[in-house]
Amino acid sequence: MAAQAGLGAGPETVVVAAEGGAQDFADFYATTFRPLCVQLYVHTGDMAEAQDLVQEAFCRAFPRWSKLVHYDDPAAWVRKVAWNLATSRWRRLQRLTDFTSHRGIEPIPGPDPERVELRRALADLPPFQRQVLVLHYVAGASVTEIAGIAGVAEGTVKSRLHRARAALAGRLGRDLSTGEQTGGLGDV
Repeated sequence: MAAQAGLGAGPETVVVAAEGGAQDFADFYATTFRPLCVQLYVHTGDMAEAQDLVQEAFCRAFPRWSKLVHYDDPAAWVRKVAWNLATSRWRRLQRLTDFTSHRGIEPIPGPDPERVELRRALADLPPFQRQVLVLHYVAGASVTEIAGIAGVAEGTVKSRLHRARAALAGRLGRDLSTGEQTGGLGDV
């Protein structure tokens, strides 16, 4: 009988269907789902959340349908459950918001524009020039150490460093030795 009603075959379903209440529940659902969704939508401001809440309330009502069908207003029970679910979700969200906002963790500011510009300019360099700049200025490696890492002669490292500095200065629009603007990206 439950399969004929288009419902699952769980124990609660069989009991409801055997009592002849499955069609009553389907009719009840069809007539009350939309109005309850509208009410919860006005409360939550999110139609998808409202539908989820009402659907969950109906899922909780179904196993109890043999009792609820005798209530004066079964829709009031479903509405109350949906509203309670909405309140619980709101409280859970509030706790999460309170937890994350009161952790004593200051928001991390984004990178300043100069860092973004530098990162872009470095990304535009050929990989071997970027490598020598990073190893020399960020890692603090000597020319000899860079030569060992890159597998090239020290003279090649010096040449790459010189060319990389010039290319980076051109992209940034400043003289790297003085920091003064010379044109290029800084003027854009």
